[in-house]
Amino acid sequence: MVNLVDGLIFAGSAYVHGKASGNVVASDLELSFWGGVDPWTGEVIDRHHPLSGRGLKDHILAIPGGRGSCSGSGVMLELLLNGNGPKAMLFEREEDILTLGVVIAEEVFGQSIPVVTLAPENFRKVVSSAFVEIDGNVVACSTDGLAMDAIPSHSKDSAPLFGEVALSERDRAYLAGAHGKAAQSAIRIILRMAKLQGATQLMDVSQVHVDGCIYTGPGSLSFAEKLRDLGGRVVVPTTLNSISVDHRRWRSQGIDPVLGEPASQLGDVYVEMGARPTFTCAPYLLETAPKIGEQVAWAESNAVIYANSVLGARTMKYPDFLDICIALTGRAPLAGPHIDSNRKAGLLVSVANIENIDDSFYPLLGYHIGALASNLIPVVSGLDQAGPTNDDLKAFGAAFATVSSAPMFHIVGVTPEAKTLDAVVPSAISIPSIDLRLEELAPSWEELNSADDERVDLVSLGNPHFSISEIERLASLCSGRKKHVDVAMVVTCGRATYDKANEAGLIAALERFGVEFVTDTCWCMITDPIIPTFAKTILTNSGKYAHYGPGITGRRFYFGGIAACVAAACSGVYSKAAPNWLRQA
Repeated sequence: MVNLVDGLIFAGSAYVHGKASGNVVASDLELSFWGGVDPWTGEVIDRHHPLSGRGLKDHILAIPGGRGSCSGSGVMLELLLNGNGPKAMLFEREEDILTLGVVIAEEVFGQSIPVVTLAPENFRKVVSSAFVEIDGNVVACSTDGLAMDAIPSHSKDSAPLFGEVALSERDRAYLAGAHGKAAQSAIRIILRMAKLQGATQLMDVSQVHVDGCIYTGPGSLSFAEKLRDLGGRVVVPTTLNSISVDHRRWRSQGIDPVLGEPASQLGDVYVEMGARPTFTCAPYLLETAPKIGEQVAWAESNAVIYANSVLGARTMKYPDFLDICIALTGRAPLAGPHIDSNRKAGLLVSVANIENIDDSFYPLLGYHIGALASNLIPVVSGLDQAGPTNDDLKAFGAAFATVSSAPMFHIVGVTPEAKTLDAVVPSAISIPSIDLRLEELAPSWEELNSADDERVDLVSLGNPHFSISEIERLASLCSGRKKHVDVAMVVTCGRATYDKANEAGLIAALERFGVEFVTDTCWCMITDPIIPTFAKTILTNSGKYAHYGPGITGRRFYFGGIAACVAAACSGVYSKAAPNWLRQA
């Protein structure tokens, strides 16, 4: 044991109380657990992250916070239940998604680890430490890897479990079990998260989009079954995200029943609780899409970004599992982007000289700005004359959400709340600004084009799910051309979009070209054999999938516009040379 004077002691905020000690795995870059950490082993699989290849088991994880997918809470739950997770987590800012996974493990399964947030200057000292000991809200660290003396017990934080959240009569009834045990469990979880988010009250929401129907492992299924068996029923209209298999066709597609059965069963359980089997990661394409100003509770990172930014609806970036809790009660924390002041921009990015771009520009720009913004809401100027379409904004937002934890973006003259720059910039303070030149996007292009073999085996389209206009454009590009016999081309879309395209004759035309359509699931969950076993190199038009794909699939990836994807499907090869608009910038 070393003496405390040889180390440092900090008091933070304990989101989840507990004791732990161990060696530190640390980074100053946020990490998405979904697509970034293997839920079965605890290995960091985000091949773009500095912790790639590291294991989290039996370590204290110190990162600024989570980012990317709302499904990180599901991965966190699986790791705690299978024993391959970290011993504790330390953050430098409020972190909802990963913390919620720990809260679910504690509330529902009786397992837990400490979760503490530290002031930024103290967090940075922990990142450079070798060994950490945690007791409640107190963190002690040393640089030599030796265990430290026990932390004085009087330093512990004893804040109430639900904080200072004011409860309505309805909330109290839920908490007392008057509406059943499932709703009682749900409101406890909601209130714990409300405390974390600094909310002083709950609010009603008009609809919920559930992302927790993604199968991350047996824990995700067990959680849903427990709520169903306790009598859980949604009390507001609820849609379901993409699940992990094509519910109607996974058997004919050759999916292993080890995945297919629990994944489809998970979707069924949510339907049994009253959710609609929409099974799409693009709920903004449905007829039920919320209106401007509407208070909703959506999960799925790209959907959250689109709802807040493009539709002008109001939702936090809700973690998986909190989504169904809100659906069972209709109550959500009044915090985050539900409040006007929390929708203001914290970063200005000015883009100039936008000429002769193609559709690869928007996901590339979203990816680049997402990395620049981190947890700040950016406002982008200079794009209004380019006239981005809803499909462009969908692609921008999905790539942005992959590497940012911010819940939205603004584009001056394009998105509904940013009619002017002043409308979304806080009046009392100045915010940092960046003048972004197009040539500065080149490193992001190289990062997303990580393959080195010109041969293309699979063209992957539809992450997020394709819209009807994207299917129409694809059909136009493929018309009169012949797909290369050695290249597979697969499109994912929602059932509603598929039915519209089928009625219009687009599905038949594209199937004649050689396109395979998959519904209900999306690329971040798709495995062999939909990804052919022979496929070594995948080309996608999705910035999101080009980032997550290498870690999820073990394949090499190319990224490009949809016209380039069709050309590669016909020729069997792809050059990752930057498009003309980027080369000539």
